Amino acid sequence: MTPPAPHDDDRAVDDLDDLDDLDDLSDDVTIDDLSGDDRDFDDEAWDTHVARGRRRLTATEVDLDVVRQRALLVGTGNGMRTAEEARESLDELALLVDTAGADPVERELQRRDRPDPATYIGKGKAQELRELADALDVDVVVFDDELSPAQQRNLEQRFERDVVDRVALILDIFAQHATSQEGMLQVELAQLRYRLPRLRGRGLQLSQQGAGIGTRGPGETQLEVDRRRILRRVSTLERELDQLAQTRSVQRKARLRRAIPTVALVGYTNAGKSTLLNRLTDANVLVEDRLFSTLGTTTRRLRLPGGETVLCSDTVGFVRRLPHQLVQAFRSTLAETADADLVLHVVDAAAVDPEGQIHAVHTVLHEIDADELPELVVVNKIDAADPEAVEEIVAAHPGAVAVSGRTGEGVDKLLDAVGSRLRSMIPIYELLIPYDRGDLLAALHRDGEVLVEVHADDGTRVRARLPQAVASKVSDFQVA
Repeated sequence: MTPPAPHDDDRAVDDLDDLDDLDDLSDDVTIDDLSGDDRDFDDEAWDTHVARGRRRLTATEVDLDVVRQRALLVGTGNGMRTAEEARESLDELALLVDTAGADPVERELQRRDRPDPATYIGKGKAQELRELADALDVDVVVFDDELSPAQQRNLEQRFERDVVDRVALILDIFAQHATSQEGMLQVELAQLRYRLPRLRGRGLQLSQQGAGIGTRGPGETQLEVDRRRILRRVSTLERELDQLAQTRSVQRKARLRRAIPTVALVGYTNAGKSTLLNRLTDANVLVEDRLFSTLGTTTRRLRLPGGETVLCSDTVGFVRRLPHQLVQAFRSTLAETADADLVLHVVDAAAVDPEGQIHAVHTVLHEIDADELPELVVVNKIDAADPEAVEEIVAAHPGAVAVSGRTGEGVDKLLDAVGSRLRSMIPIYELLIPYDRGDLLAALHRDGEVLVEVHADDGTRVRARLPQAVASKVSDFQVA
């Protein structure tokens, strides 16, 4: 098969005089290659140097911002029940590749019962894909699964081009979209944890020191130096993130002391959570029709129809098989969800497989110990979805509310449902407040919901819904 003529991207590369050879960006590079010639740096200086270049240390070592690369997508349907499910997963992989900055030019789906230990897809299929990659002149081969370090190395040797798995791809997208200090630290930590077992040395000729008096062997190889430096950087990042997590924890505790209920928007990436938050609270959060446009947490006050004030938070979207490294690194951010009183699970009604996305979200919620929280399903994007599909989702999830964050349709009904669910979760207390404690009575009206108020001879008898923080202040006045 005759390879096609050079595509536009090739000409674009030729026109960039200062563009480094793309081969130098292969996964064979060491940490020294990534951060420049820093072998004379001490460890502290190296930490500073890498911190400054944090955005350049990507999971894939491929600079997708320079030129739109051509990508061949490969899936095996491993762990999936049907071929249709495997094809849908490849469709999502294509969206991820496009979000990362590459063009998916071809897809290959191979059904396998179990992965090949050496190449994941088997020697024959690997040769077939090598020929296809050559014919299509692709720059990178992207797998819809997580590859072991050995599998990735073997495939790169066979293909003679970069090989990226699903985990590295998602990490790369997060690295491109992270803008806050915490988000950038979290992404870098996840990337380093991913790369650590994938370091590859180039032999003892890279020894950093010769044998000395009282020593044996040639000293540390470059691989050992890289590994030690990564471990030091991981420790530094963990300390910095712990400090930020403590600050976030203090803020959450302050909100709890104010007894303001918290509602968390969760959902699959690009389900419309930020659009819905803007509709509910006028938050002016960035809204883009792309995956993972939100990586931080935005919290705004929301006034319910009954007069109650709640805090509404929007955080990072989920995806099928979200890399464990990211879940761990973003744990403090996701803790905003775990601490919520009510989860608004936003579902894209126009998605190809909304129930599959719901399951993926529940999987992540389970991983962060938030799967037992009260949940209200919000079927979003009804303006773009088939009405029958909307009805099916609503019917499958009792109490679900159908809305359009873009047009505002159904939002009033959603607010009523949120208020009703929150009120039903708050315990009711019977109290007898002395007449000389008007301050307590005022606090009950301000921070709780007074259902009945009767003036008796011995004081004011009150029946009220009270958050735990308020109830603890009036526990001495509770009556049977």
